Amino acid sequence: MYSKFGQFIDGKWTASQDKSTYEVINPATEEVLGHASKATPADVEKALKSSEQGLKVWKKTPPWQRSYILRKIADKMRKKKDILAKWMTLENGKPLAEGVGETNGAADIFEWNAEETKRIYGQTVESRFEDTRVHVYYQPVGVVAALSPWNFPLILAARKISTALAAGCSVIIKPDTITPGVVMELVDICRECGVPSGAVNLLSGDPPSIASQLMQSDVIKKVSITGSLRVGKLILKQAADKVQRVTMELSGHSPFIVFDDADVKKAADMAIAAKFRNNGQVCISPNRFYIHENKKNEFIDLFIEKTKKLKIGNGMDPDTQLGPLTTEKRLNEVETLVEKTKKEGATVLLGGKRPAGFNKGFFYEPTIFDDVKDDFTIMKEEPFGPLVPMLSFKSFDEVIKRANDNDLGLCSYVCTNSMETAHLASEKLETGSVAVNTGFVAIAEAPFGGIKQSGYGREGGSNAIKDYLNVKYTHLGIKG
Repeated sequence: MYSKFGQFIDGKWTASQDKSTYEVINPATEEVLGHASKATPADVEKALKSSEQGLKVWKKTPPWQRSYILRKIADKMRKKKDILAKWMTLENGKPLAEGVGETNGAADIFEWNAEETKRIYGQTVESRFEDTRVHVYYQPVGVVAALSPWNFPLILAARKISTALAAGCSVIIKPDTITPGVVMELVDICRECGVPSGAVNLLSGDPPSIASQLMQSDVIKKVSITGSLRVGKLILKQAADKVQRVTMELSGHSPFIVFDDADVKKAADMAIAAKFRNNGQVCISPNRFYIHENKKNEFIDLFIEKTKKLKIGNGMDPDTQLGPLTTEKRLNEVETLVEKTKKEGATVLLGGKRPAGFNKGFFYEPTIFDDVKDDFTIMKEEPFGPLVPMLSFKSFDEVIKRANDNDLGLCSYVCTNSMETAHLASEKLETGSVAVNTGFVAIAEAPFGGIKQSGYGREGGSNAIKDYLNVKYTHLGIKG
């Protein structure tokens, strides 16, 4: 499956210097999908040189031409949505329908940035002096290292690549070893749509060694990473040595709050859709469920009823709603957390084991807990799987305080029919985004990112492109 790809350097697909590869596993069948190219240090050096040359060309490309190319990429992605979705299902395990949805979302991001590249506005400031003028303008930051994860391999790579290109930067994308093929397909679409040689490069292979070599290079001026808190801290320490600019979206542990006045049926539908997308392997997945004590039993009953109807299976089956977890490591970690949660005193209301009838694949049942307390491990560590701890609360101030009692601050969810509660909750919750009565959070036109230890910088919206630009101020005397 990977034979037509490899390392993408200087506008061409090539094998790594020593021809080495690594296995990519289908999580639904545990079969080897194929062997993807594994970069050597020499390949990384080639990509760095290529990106330097690509930057010289791309930053001089007029904004309207950059915009045209980015829009072509968006259109091509939509035409190839079935191919891209299949890659994601085979590599990641998510259902085909989710893969199509992710492809459309990724195309939206390219379309959004196609417009943003034409709207990099400078500024003229009134000078205090009669014979000088003050101008502020923006220039591309330089070569960008983009480190993308496996859970949303297409949309997260698209955010980084499209924003870098819109700003006039060149970019080296490093996909995760678990999901290289879909990102390779995206980079090939960039090639097909006229991105000049060197403006986009791809390095496939061992993440720590590639990332470390990129970070140590003086060529790299900015790093964009989506990943775990642990990896983010390592990257940040390395970036400090070079004073490289960093945008990072790290772990989340989102509270889902259902207030006393909420429509419980709509809240349950919203919770099911948000929680079990990509089988809970989502940085903004709701992980801590706080249900008002007057609505808790009704909400749990509805949630269980709806969860039981979800079809578990291979994502290639169009009827599948829950695919496997993406890796055996993830499966083992989910099993360990379930056992720890039970040992700490929680009651399993549904699930808690691997589903019957699956001899292969990293499948795990949606698991719902009751009798959970705030100090349980599952309330502090990101589950990153289909685990649902249910808790109750009495008052607004109480639940806000408990929801904010976490080092992570990426996203939160609120269900209420009160405008006052909606406004006050969204203002007081310590997260980068708040979804009130909707499960949609990460959209192209809105700034996405976290606070506290969930990272900093934003992707999406009009703010994102500024993270890829240097601000320059010129004080111009008009009399020579």
